[in-house]
Order: sequence, then C-alpha cells, then structure tokens
Amino acid sequence: MSEPAPPRFDGEEADTGEPTADGSDPITESEATEIQTGAQSVVAALERAGAETLFGVQGGAIMPVYDALYDSELHHVTMAHEQAAAHAADAYGIVSGTPGVCLATSGPGATNLTTGIADADMDSDPMVALTGQVPTDFVGNDAFQETDTTGLTAPITKTNYFAQHADEVGDTVGEAFALASEGRPGPTLVDLPKDVTNGETDAEPGEAETPETYNPQTVADEEAVRDAARTLEAAEKPVLLAGGGVIKGEASEEVREFARTYGIPVATSMPAVGAFPEDDELAMEMVGMHGTGYANMATTHCDVLLAVGCRFDDRLTGGVETFAPDAEVVHVDIDPAEISKNVHADVPLVGDAATVLEQVSDEMGRASDADPEEVAEGYDEWRDQCREWKAEYPMDYATPDDEPLKPQFVVEALDEATDDDAIVTTGVGQHQMWAVQYWTFKEPRTWVSSHGLGTMGYGLPAAIGAKMADPDKEVVSFEGDGSFLMTIQELAVAVRENLDITVAVLNNEYIGMVRQWQDAFFDGRRAASEYSWCPEFDKLAEAFGAEGFAVSDYDEVASAVESAMAYDGPSVIDFRIDPAENVYPMVPSGGANGQFALSEDQL
Repeated sequence: MSEPAPPRFDGEEADTGEPTADGSDPITESEATEIQTGAQSVVAALERAGAETLFGVQGGAIMPVYDALYDSELHHVTMAHEQAAAHAADAYGIVSGTPGVCLATSGPGATNLTTGIADADMDSDPMVALTGQVPTDFVGNDAFQETDTTGLTAPITKTNYFAQHADEVGDTVGEAFALASEGRPGPTLVDLPKDVTNGETDAEPGEAETPETYNPQTVADEEAVRDAARTLEAAEKPVLLAGGGVIKGEASEEVREFARTYGIPVATSMPAVGAFPEDDELAMEMVGMHGTGYANMATTHCDVLLAVGCRFDDRLTGGVETFAPDAEVVHVDIDPAEISKNVHADVPLVGDAATVLEQVSDEMGRASDADPEEVAEGYDEWRDQCREWKAEYPMDYATPDDEPLKPQFVVEALDEATDDDAIVTTGVGQHQMWAVQYWTFKEPRTWVSSHGLGTMGYGLPAAIGAKMADPDKEVVSFEGDGSFLMTIQELAVAVRENLDITVAVLNNEYIGMVRQWQDAFFDGRRAASEYSWCPEFDKLAEAFGAEGFAVSDYDEVASAVESAMAYDGPSVIDFRIDPAENVYPMVPSGGANGQFALSEDQL
C-alpha cells in the first residue's frame, strides 16, 4: 500500500498544477473531492474565496477543520502562539490587500486571538478568524475549553457568526471573507461548533459575496464635491492629510497625482506612511504626537485641510480644540460614522477615497476656468513656508563620541542597505517611532505596525505574515527588548519556514517609551520599566536556529547589517543602544501639535 500524501503544512510548497489545453484553471484534487462534512465545506469556501495562506494553532474543537486542511492545497503556517497567528494574518492582509486568515481552537485558543483581532479592528485591516467551538448542545454549560467567542469578539470585529448548520457553514465563511475587505476593511470571525464541522453535508459553498444589504457608498454627493472644489480653490494654505484609508482603498496613486497636480503639501497619519513618497518635495511626512515638526506646523497653520481616509485619533490630533484651528476641514471617508466623529467636517464627502479624489479633481477649476497650474500658483507662498519649516525643524540627531550607539543611526543604516520597497514591521514603543521617523518610505504597504491598539510584540509575527504575503521583498522587523520578549517564540516559526527576515532589536534595557514618560511626567520614578534582566538576544537567536549578531559600536553596524542581510534565513541583530535616548519631536498627550517639544525641558 502506498503512503498517504503528506499534509501541505509548515512551509511545503503547494502544487498549483499546469493550465489545461483551453487555458482554463486545472481542477485540483481538493476541488474534485466530494464535500462530505462541514469542515470540508469551510476549507472549500476558503479555496473558492482565493485564500492561499493560513496561520494558526491546532486544538480539540478546531481539529475537524485541520483534518480537512490535510488534503487541501492551502498553505498552513503553524504558529507558536495564537496571538502571533492573528498578528501574522493581520500583516498578511496589510501587505497583500486581501484578508489574512487565522485559526484557533475554542476557549484559550480563541481568547489568545483576541488581542490580534482587536489590533486589526482598530487599524481596519482585512482578516478572517476561524475558531473552534464546543458542540452546540454543550454551549452554555461551561464545557471544557468553552468561551462565548462571538460575545467576546462582537465589539472588536466588523461582524461575527456562530455557525448553525453544516449545510450553511461554507457560505458563512465565504461571506465573512468578502466582508473583511469590502467597504471599510476589518476583521470578521466565524465560530465553528464541533458538531457543525463534523456534520454531514454535500452542500458546495457559493462565491464569496457580501450580503445584499451591504452597500457602502463609493461615490460622493455631487454638491459636496462642488463644495470641496470651491473650498480648495479659495484656499491659500492647504494641506492634504492622508490617513490609513488611502492605502486600504488603493488610493495612493490618486493622492500623489492630486497633490502634485495642485502643488499641495502632504502630511500622513502613521497608518498612511508610504502612501506618499517621503523624498518628494511636497512630503511633510508624519503628523501627530511624534510627527515631524514641519508636518505639525503645516497642519496647525493651514486654512484648508483635505483629510482622506483619516479617523482623527488622539495620537494624530493632540487636543482636538487645537488641531488645525483655522482650517476648513474637507473629510473624505468611506465610513460615514467617521465623519465629524472627532473633528468637525465642514465639507463631508462619503465615498471611496480614490473615486472621490477623482471627482474633486474633475471639478477643480470649473467655476473659474482656472487650469491646475493656476490653482497651484495660488499656493506658492505656502509651499515656501513649508520648506522653511523643514529647514527650521530637521529630523537630525547628534552622535557624540562619548555616548553609546544611537538608534536613529541604526535605522538609517538598515534603510540604506535595503531596497526602496523593503517592508518594515515593528513592535510598539520607542523603536517603533524611530523606525517610522528615520526610514524613508516611498511605497504603500511597506510599513506594517500596530497603530490604534499599540500592541507590543507585533513586529516579529507581522514580519512572518508580511514575508508570506510577498516573499520577494526584503523584510526588516524593528523590535525593542521589551516588545521582542512578548512574541520571541515565533523565531522558531521563522526558522522552520526558513524565512529570510532580519530582526533589529533596539535594545536599551527598558520599556523605553514608558521610561521616557516616567522621566518627563512622573519625576523619574521608573517603576517596572527597567529591563536589565533581558537575555542576550544574539545567543538566544542562535538557540532557536537563527543567525545572531551583537552590536555596541558605530563601527560594527555596517558589517553586522551586511552579514545579516546576506544570511539566507532569519537573523537577529541585538543593537545595544543608548539607554538615555528619547523620541522627539513629542507632543504631550492632549497638547497642541504646533507646540511640540524637541527636548525634555520643553515638555
């Protein structure tokens, strides 16, 4: 008797087959297999929806789905922890633009997913979570590994489902997949009771489609478009503020064309980094708590703010009453709930970002017959002012010989050593801010981080998901020592999958951002923020099977970076950086963006 085919798990390449003689796609073995259980219908639905890679951890209640995956061409990546599975799926969705998929069992498996689900929800990232559940008859009886998963995740998902029947579960999964990316993206979840996935069925799941009742508005009201165009034409000091919705809505090209056509300076929220190239003369870069001085000055002093796909969170605005105080706000967003939620919109434009920008551009100049060059000329003095702010508040830093290695230098060294389209992932803390401040981003979907939820430990599993989504791009993950320790076990996954990723640990032996705030606002009382007990990360990396490096001096940086980037597999560089270095500019929480601090004595 021949041996059974091995499962398509843990790095094994899927055989996609060759085209048929008429050019149509081949019928794969999994497609030819007759559906017999709800679990097989779940897998068929994922295949039909276009999923390719899944991230998860096995367990009792999800076991029927994994058994169905055994015969599937889908590539499953077994993660070391469910939270990391969710972060990897999240990053996969950010980089690919299609929903990432994560799986976990019931009870602790599902609860471990929730941090990653909440992260994706805050950042509007497309993701589908599939969770096992105890049999339907046991629900509510405190059965082994039972948790009310749909109740727990209702506030942190776009929608979720409790699967009811084996005949319907495939269509439910397909709908969840479609909803995750349509309109404003976000995570969806399907809870799968074991009797449903084990239940018999011959129902083939249909196409992955959203419900007929789900019809997000994509084209803005014509009168609002006219108001927006007239407002911009009358402006003398406009700023285009790109939010994360620009990248989610595939509107980066439209933003670039609009800004360059009319000569409008562009600032970005942190989730929108890469939407507009930061080496462009119109780029003011990131605005907000740790944004550039010139971006904060531009948004504070503009007279019209064209905000596209932006939710105006507190890290961006500082005190709402002091944010863009003299500006008429033109707000474009596909989610009407975001309009005037935090910042009042004088001209609300509900619709798809790319579509609405084209509408406004088509309307510009019609009332006065002015061509784009004439409109742009009206902003000449404003662009000069923005250039002056760039000169006055440069993003520079000192490297004294008598002080330890500066983290900014490390970020710039890695940026210099990589391609323009290299993907950067981060954890959360000071290292995240240095990465976004000192790396020059030129392309969308190359900055992958935790923004709204601020989840430490995001960087390494995100690097795994990003590399799976785009294997041909270089992936660099910046982590802090505290952040890295939260998900360091995923190095085992990176080694097993032989993923060519580079982890740069900016190691200052502190939870650095906490330490910075304690020094500034808590009289230097460093409670529970000192991490002098951290391991030697280079040696720990080697214990996992990765390549490890330790760097303390400037003259060691270039060679370590070169060796790490050349290594064909995961590598970790433990950069022992200056523990006293702080992140600036900085706007104190709730402060005015135009009154940013450049040193601690200005706080």
